[in-house]
Amino acid sequence: MALYTNLPVYKTGYDVLLDVHRYTNTFAREHKYTLGEKLKEESIQLLIAVFKANKTKQNNRLLHIETAREHLELLRLLSRIAKDLDILTARLYVALNLKLEEISKQLTAWQKYTVGAIT
Repeated sequence: MALYTNLPVYKTGYDVLLDVHRYTNTFAREHKYTLGEKLKEESIQLLIAVFKANKTKQNNRLLHIETAREHLELLRLLSRIAKDLDILTARLYVALNLKLEEISKQLTAWQKYTVGAIT
């Protein structure tokens, strides 16, 4: 079992967490404590799910990977809302979504590997 901080999916997720915190700092008060807090919470929960997936045994790992994927999709949805409300610029939205896409690919590969290891 690799140290969770060395996992590429964790590193990219951590970058997303830092980006979200930087971006939400510039949100207007109206959005900072609603949409901004939700973005922060989902990015934290994504990292926690990756940590738990790495720590658990093969048969329970799928649950945590699926949870991470749910948090990832919520991050995509919330970032899209922020862009559509002109809270996030198109440039920041694209940069964030490229990282989210990378995480998605890594989680999918990890999920497929885990399913193969169980069967």
